[in-house]
Amino acid sequence: MVMPFQFEIEIVTEGKEKRLDDNNFQLIKEGYHLYPLNIPLKVKRFFDQNPVGEGIIFKMEFSDGITTIQYQLTALNNIN
Repeated sequence: MVMPFQFEIEIVTEGKEKRLDDNNFQLIKEGYHLYPLNIPLKVKRFFDQNPVGEGIIFKMEFSDGITTIQYQLTALNNIN
């Protein structure tokens, strides 16, 4: 059985991120997405936009065709 996945090098939220506390966020994405853990990644709202900041993913889960990541926003480039 083949499990298709995408390897991601930046966090693209499409406005679907959910704040957990302080600078920690959760993002749920359809499909399987593989992210590097514990290294700084650019955070963008949409693929074609400039980064809004930088984040470090500290937790990633796969379940039923869904990827859930939790990340800490470590730098903010502009104000919402």
